[in-house]
Amino acid sequence: MAEMRFDTSQKLRMGQTMGLSPKLIQSAEILQLNAMQLQERLEQECEKNVALELVNPGSSDDDTRRQDQHREDSPQGGGSDEFERLRRMERQYGELWNQDGDGRRAARDTGERDPKMAAMANAPSRGRGLVEVLHEQWSFAGVHDPAMRVAGARLIEYIDENGLMTTELETVREQSAHLPGCDWTIATLESALDRVQQELEPRGVGSRSVRDALIFEARAYLEECDDLDRADAWSDAIEVLVTFYDDILANRIPKIREKTGWNAERLDRARACLKRLDPNPGRELVPPEQTAIIPDVLVEYDPESGDYTARLADELMPRVRVSPDYEAMMKDIELDAKARSFVADSVRAARSILEAVEQRNTTLMRVVRVVLTRQREWFEHGQQHLKPMPMVEVADMLNIHVATVSRAVSEKWMQCPRGLVALRMFFSLGTENAEGEEMSWTAVKALMKEVVEGEDRAKPWSDREIAEALEKRGVKIARRTVVKYREQLGILPAPLRKSHA
Repeated sequence: MAEMRFDTSQKLRMGQTMGLSPKLIQSAEILQLNAMQLQERLEQECEKNVALELVNPGSSDDDTRRQDQHREDSPQGGGSDEFERLRRMERQYGELWNQDGDGRRAARDTGERDPKMAAMANAPSRGRGLVEVLHEQWSFAGVHDPAMRVAGARLIEYIDENGLMTTELETVREQSAHLPGCDWTIATLESALDRVQQELEPRGVGSRSVRDALIFEARAYLEECDDLDRADAWSDAIEVLVTFYDDILANRIPKIREKTGWNAERLDRARACLKRLDPNPGRELVPPEQTAIIPDVLVEYDPESGDYTARLADELMPRVRVSPDYEAMMKDIELDAKARSFVADSVRAARSILEAVEQRNTTLMRVVRVVLTRQREWFEHGQQHLKPMPMVEVADMLNIHVATVSRAVSEKWMQCPRGLVALRMFFSLGTENAEGEEMSWTAVKALMKEVVEGEDRAKPWSDREIAEALEKRGVKIARRTVVKYREQLGILPAPLRKSHA
């Protein structure tokens, strides 16, 4: 058997590699941030870097006063005495220490409200989840059996975000067998689930399927009816859900009428009742979170020149600058080498952030000006006049990398006379119509939506007929492309769009 041996050695190798400097990486990160993210990033940088400070709009403190105050507070003499050094540090850092140690006290002294405390007070609280809301309801429910209360509370934890209980009771029993307070039999869980459905609001919460939730809601509406005609309509709606659920989903109205013997008016009343039901009852308690969108660019029309002008939407953006005090400290010969190095590094990092922000704004505005020039017809006439505009083409026009264009428009929004739109929407490929004019795929989608909206709902067009209608308008696309765009636009297939008279 050969002997195995491990050894180490040193070798010299020459080669060239290309890497990104930290400053370039920082510029790329800043460029990709939208307005809200940039605002948060600047606030974080101000907390980390003592040489970077926020300038409150309307503040009475200006650069001149700060520089004059710094000159007045600067020491006139030197020495190695420790007590003198302590006095000098207090004059230079006293205000900063007061803010860090007790910002609220500094705010009270000046009579102004501390911005950090104001931001914390105005920040929205974390919304409660659906399970938390249902637990609170269950705590007030009129259930006196301790085992039933324990089982109901456990079942609530398995209700999904739509308010449905889709987990099998056998699974709940297996995962809860070790918990005290209940025998955890299937019979107990079924009884507890019935009480959960009866006690909790809105109606339908805790149902095992969408169909069961709709039936539970419809029966609740029926119990509340005091009008005979409305009660009959709700009874018919319940029968449709129980017997013809798959047919109503597939819009097979003639089949339902044939089997029930109802006329069109009676079935329409039942369908009107079904439209009032909510297939996702849990969404009523905890609606999905909506993220506020702040535009990065504002575009306005100038009637005098007939042009569209753009500017940054930076009214809410925090104003930051390099602290004049720290810039002056860089020239203070009395500082030791360690302190001067710390100050120099902090000022250098602060300037790098400001340069990255300025470069971001410049690049963003350059890209927006190209958009205004190339997509003028969109601003004037709408979605169907959007032109193809690949990012590679814009990058060549601006003599920058295509990745820079991508970062510049990433998650950024434009407020214009046509509303709030994503900047990335303007960058897409496309095709040519029969007249040789360029059309983006977004414009093709808008044209297809217009074609579908103008169809006869009694005889809706199939996907092939939609493709033929688009070809008559000068746009030739395949049927499979029609299917893809129809699904992206949320347009139902022809059988589900059909209106039965």
